[in-house]
Amino acid sequence: MDCQNPNFACAICLDSFRVPVTIPCGHTFCEQCITLHWDTQSKSDIPAQCPICSEKFPIRPILKRNVSLSVLTEAANSASSPGRESVSRDGEGAMAIGCDLHRMPLVYYCKEDNRAVCLECGVSNCNSHKKVLLQTERVTQELLLKSKSAEVEKLIKENDKSIGELTENIDKAKVSLKQTSIWLDTKFCTLKEALDEKHETTNHFIDRQNVGALSQAEARLTQLKERAQTLQESQHHIKALHDLPDPQLIKESALVRVPSFKEIPVDMTPNLQERLNGITEVLSRVSKLVTEDLEKAVSAAVGQDKQGSPQDKRPVLAVVPSPAAPCHPGGTEGLNAYRCSLTFDPRTANGHLLLSQGNRRAEHLTSGPRQVPNNDARFDHTWQVLCFQGFSNGQHYWELEVSKPWAYLGVTYEDIPRKEKGKRCMVGMNELSWSLQLDEQQLSAWHGGRRETLAGHPRHKRIGMLLDYEAGTLTYYGDGETRLHAFHCAFTQKLFPACWIGEGVCITLCST
Repeated sequence: MDCQNPNFACAICLDSFRVPVTIPCGHTFCEQCITLHWDTQSKSDIPAQCPICSEKFPIRPILKRNVSLSVLTEAANSASSPGRESVSRDGEGAMAIGCDLHRMPLVYYCKEDNRAVCLECGVSNCNSHKKVLLQTERVTQELLLKSKSAEVEKLIKENDKSIGELTENIDKAKVSLKQTSIWLDTKFCTLKEALDEKHETTNHFIDRQNVGALSQAEARLTQLKERAQTLQESQHHIKALHDLPDPQLIKESALVRVPSFKEIPVDMTPNLQERLNGITEVLSRVSKLVTEDLEKAVSAAVGQDKQGSPQDKRPVLAVVPSPAAPCHPGGTEGLNAYRCSLTFDPRTANGHLLLSQGNRRAEHLTSGPRQVPNNDARFDHTWQVLCFQGFSNGQHYWELEVSKPWAYLGVTYEDIPRKEKGKRCMVGMNELSWSLQLDEQQLSAWHGGRRETLAGHPRHKRIGMLLDYEAGTLTYYGDGETRLHAFHCAFTQKLFPACWIGEGVCITLCST
């Protein structure tokens, strides 16, 4: 049977039927051809009609396969090669392997069984299954493969682009890191060399001053010793006159002369410390930059919380904001109702701190630590001092004058660590204490090593502190009036006022 017979050809595509369907007027077309034809007409609002006889259908007919014509068409297409493993080629060169069971070409693809079947299998085994012509499924899958290939190609291009961009960024990062490393090394080395050079120059100056001052002082000391010898001899002579008879004592006494000397200064270098004040001031500022600001910057960059120096004040988790403080009489006059008198406890003072004015003033010496006796109460490594007085009840108010904004003012329990190296000994850096940090740029509240940055003017010459033990509040006032912050806590032990004092800073406990 000739597959090119007009009876087996679709009037639309003029090719052999592929899934032939018959419409109500009796004409037969490929299912795909008539569907596409009607879809095109519907876009132009043309009702469905037969392409051959032009019969119109008010309702688009439901297409059903012409089974008999399908069998005849498939038989005609496969009659030329009926072997066990016969192979046929369609118009596009696709190959269909024969069915081993029925020795017939594979013409259908069963959607439910996901396999190719012959005409006989389609009738006997897959009659109720959804089937399409094998070539149709091939075209569908080729289209899907083309789409997948396009997606993969797109992903390949995107991935290649990402590889290129990342490679370029890595190269840039390597160059940038190398340049930054070189710059940092140069800066650190330059700073160290400058510090070493200025240190050496200053030491030479001090040595020269010491040599000159000591030589002059030793010469004056020799003169004073010679003067002392002369005075002793004069004193012995005067005592010896008392043993003489009256006439001779009167005569000799008239001849005695009290030695007269020029004043010999005993002050070695009265202006040396003043000449060095500029250097100590700059070193204090540099020390603050290195021990505080640089430490913060390094910690923020490397993400490490070092337990190094007691000056480590890197901000960590924020303190939960406090509720409003209890209402107390406002202004200096109202706060004075709770004023108390405090003094620093010298047993607790770090060796860098010098107490004076009846232990009401604490100064951080820039000349280095003093020799102080060992004491279990002393802060060995932290620039800190506590007050003698402690509070376990009541309301208490005190004020402190701070010469420069580099200090921590607070209260602590007696069990605060005192011998460790590290910030845990600092007031506010542990669960045993609370503090307000004074800084040139900002104010911060600290408790348990957690920081809360405070709004408002950071510089206050005088800081007032109001402790209400039963209410569990510690309130800070700037210059005696402006409320700066309030801590809220259920206090459980005796609280002692505490001060951490930066280099060159003086803190005075105010009496009024």
